[in-house]
This record gives sequence, C-alpha cells and structure tokens, in this order.
Amino acid sequence: STPGMGKLLAEDLRPGVSPVLLSDVVSAFLSNNNTQNLSSPVTFIFQHVMTPGPREEVFCVFWEHGQNGSGYWSTKGCWIVGTRDASTTCQCTHLSSFAVLMAPYDLQEEDPALAVITYLGLSLSLLCLLLAALTFLLCKAIQNTSTSLHLQLSLCLFLAHLLFLTAIDRTEPKVLCAIIAGALHYLYLASFTWMLLEGLHLFLTARNLTVVNYSSVSRFMKKFVFPVGYGVPAVIVAISAASGPHLYGTPTRCWLHSKTGFIWAFLGPVCAIFSVTFCLMTLWILKSKLSSLNNDVSTFQNTRMLTFKATAQLFILGCTWCLGILQVGPAARAMAYLFTIINSLQGVFIFLVYCVLSQQVREQYRKWLKAVKKTKAESEKYTLSSRATSETFKDSVVRSRIAPRALH
Repeated sequence: STPGMGKLLAEDLRPGVSPVLLSDVVSAFLSNNNTQNLSSPVTFIFQHVMTPGPREEVFCVFWEHGQNGSGYWSTKGCWIVGTRDASTTCQCTHLSSFAVLMAPYDLQEEDPALAVITYLGLSLSLLCLLLAALTFLLCKAIQNTSTSLHLQLSLCLFLAHLLFLTAIDRTEPKVLCAIIAGALHYLYLASFTWMLLEGLHLFLTARNLTVVNYSSVSRFMKKFVFPVGYGVPAVIVAISAASGPHLYGTPTRCWLHSKTGFIWAFLGPVCAIFSVTFCLMTLWILKSKLSSLNNDVSTFQNTRMLTFKATAQLFILGCTWCLGILQVGPAARAMAYLFTIINSLQGVFIFLVYCVLSQQVREQYRKWLKAVKKTKAESEKYTLSSRATSETFKDSVVRSRIAPRALH
C-alpha cells in the first residue's frame, strides 16, 4: 500500500521494542588513554549471527558506560559503511566495545486513512498538474517567464508524485530501491527549488513594476532560472549519493534514512528554501499592500483579494510543508493529517489559481471548447451527408435494375 506523504519527513522505528544483537561483541583498546575523537575512524567488519529480514534495520553501536556500572548501546560516533545479508562494515571515531544491532520496524503504524488520503489526493493532483502543464504549453496568450516557471514546477511535481505513488514501497531489489529514493530526492528538491524561483519572481516583479522596466525581470530570470532550477538539486543529490549511497532506501520505503542525520540532505535544503520563500512572500505582501494604498480602489476589496492571493501562494510555494517537520509529540497525528491533506492537493491549487481563475486561460478554454464542438458538428454533418449519398446511390441502382424488367 502507498504510505502517507507524512512519512517523507518522519521515522517509524517501533517504539518500546528493544533491538537484538546481530553480531558478536568486539572490544578494541589501546595502551594510549586517549581513545576518543580519533583522527582517523576505525573500521570493523561484523559477521551476522542471523540474516536481517526485509523489515528490520541494522545499526552500528558501541557500549556507553554509565554510572554505577550500568550502560547502554549508543550510535554516537559510529556509522554504517555498508551492509549485506551476512556482514556489516562499520566505522567509529573512538574505541570501546562494538557490535551490530538489529531493530524491527512496526508494520502496524501505517495509518490506512492517511494512505487513502494520499492516494486520492495525489491522483487528483496528477490529473490537475497534467491539465495545467498542457495549458501552459498550448495556451499562447499566457506565454511568458511566469508561465515557464509554472510549467517547470508542474512537471517536477507531476513526476515526483507519480514516482511516489507507483514506486516508493518497492523495497526489493535494494539497488532499484536506492535509485528510486535518489530520483525522489532529486524531483522533490527540484520542485522546492522551482517554488523558490516562483517566490523570487513574484518579489522581483512587484519590485520592478515601480522601479525599472518589467522586461529586466524576464532577462534576469532567463539567465539563471534553468541552471538553478535543475542544477542545484542535482549537486545536492550527487554529494549526498557520494557520501552515503547505502543510505538511500529503507526496509519499509524507498526514501532517505533518518539515522546519522542523512534525512537532512532533504530537510536542510527544504528548511532553507522555506525560510527564504516565506521572507519573499512577506515582502511581496507588504509591497502589494503599499501599492494598493495609492490606488483609488475599495480597501476592503483590495484586502480580500490580497489575502486570497497570499493564501493561495502559500499553498503553491510549499510553505505548508513545514507541517511535516512538526510531526512530533502529542500533535504528531494531527500534523500528519494536515500535512497529507494540504500537500497532496498542491497540484489542485496550481491548476485552480493559474488556470481556472485566469481570465485569459478561461477564454482560451472557451475557444478550444467551441472548436471541439464545431469539429464534432462538422463530423456529424459529414456522416449524415455520406449516409444520404449512399442511400441515394443504392436507390438509383435498384431502379436501374427494375426498369429493364418492366420493358419485358
């Protein structure tokens, strides 16, 4: 089944279930008392005493001594270099007693309601994103820099959501799962980058309408928009894949591991983009508000329209993804539902705001609809005409056959 979108930003190791030893315990010591923060990490290869299952996670750990002779297993300063069915390779920056632990995942934690909401919401979003992309491509009346940004955002979100729906739970084989995780990482980062460029374009447009020529915005955006929109996510994913290729793909889904902080290869850029986008949105709202005060238009009408536009842009530019980061504590379930409902419908918001609510696009839709009706009417007319001609021809043939017989 398709997991909820909230799982992109949350980990789901089973709470209260103790990990089990997957290897023998290995102790490493030196005569030198300074065995902490080694300049070069120490590499260990552990042989498994059993084969990990497909829904079980593996950890490199060491024994942390506590007070009164107590202690516990800790992952601090240790990480996995690679793992197979029979062995795991670990590296640690200190010396102690080491082992490999195995912890099962909770298969019952997946909320079926969230899975259904995700499936329905993303399916509707895919349809709306496809319609929006076709509109941006075919509607000549709205071709400009802004439309180009909308198109790239729609394409990235469409591919990301499609891959999420169809492949995020294909955890076998592991290599394919890692490729899917990397592709999702890239597509969602690219989507966020285009959201940032959308926000930047909004701000520059509002600013340049009163400062310099609007065309300067288009020239400025065209120079760097595609290298940034597709290049920056590619660099981030390339660095992440080079530093931890084994951290792409988990036992439950084809996504990034949250252990050792690897999930921040996604969360870090997302938080940075969200912060910048939110600042740009705030400046855009203030600029629009100040500009509207100089016009002889109803203040109430301006405020209502500005509020609607600002709210719509918050949804479209991904600001609501911050709800996913807030899936902690007592409010985790509520945040998961809000995150899933709102963000799975992001494509719907894009289609409504940029297509349905655009007067130029609606006029183009009417022209296309009239053209379709006209073509259909002409086709029906041609069909009726062909039938009439065929029947006339048949009648003439029959009469020509009857006439000679009448003469005899």
